[in-house]
Amino acid sequence: MQRYLSELIGTFTMVFCGAGAIIMNDVSGGMVTHVGVALTFGLIVMAMIYSLGDLSGAHINPAVTVAFWAAGRFQKKEVIPYIIAQITGALIASSLLYLLFPTHETQGATIPSDTAIQSFVLEIILTFILMFVIMKVSTGSKETGTMAGIAIGGVVALEALFAGPITGASMNPARSIAPALFSGHTEHLWIYIAAPILGALLAILACKLIKGKTCCPGC
Repeated sequence: MQRYLSELIGTFTMVFCGAGAIIMNDVSGGMVTHVGVALTFGLIVMAMIYSLGDLSGAHINPAVTVAFWAAGRFQKKEVIPYIIAQITGALIASSLLYLLFPTHETQGATIPSDTAIQSFVLEIILTFILMFVIMKVSTGSKETGTMAGIAIGGVVALEALFAGPITGASMNPARSIAPALFSGHTEHLWIYIAAPILGALLAILACKLIKGKTCCPGC
């Protein structure tokens, strides 16, 4: 139960701060700025890794959990409970943001700025890069260690900086599901569920090809 609560709190905090930064940037007339939003996502992910990495692994992302399982680093029986905890945390965060800013149109949802296929491909690549880094700096299925938070949080901020205006740079189904449900913008939600999972699984494949069994000892 401690691990599930950690995932719930970690995902709640990430969505509340990240989606909240988008909302507050809009209602403040751009005071947070795009750079500020990207840094918010990167910094909160970094903080949660250092805070919760030794407890649950600080996945705070269903795609990461599925990828760790596919790599043989995570038990199958824990996958569904982790994902439920992550989505629950995200929903609680979005519900609070909705109560605080009920008139905001998107509630921080990830919405393609151009075509769906463009965002789908970009989200695959973004999550591939993120998961590839996670595999290198994590210990087993836990994002722990001196450099893990900096490396992973840095990648999240980097990708949000350059891809955020096009795709929203989700890389995380839970991060996208909750704001979409509360805003009603569910028409492109499939992108942000399927693409991150596919990208994360491709990262596992790439890791196996490059490092063999040292990438995924359980395989």
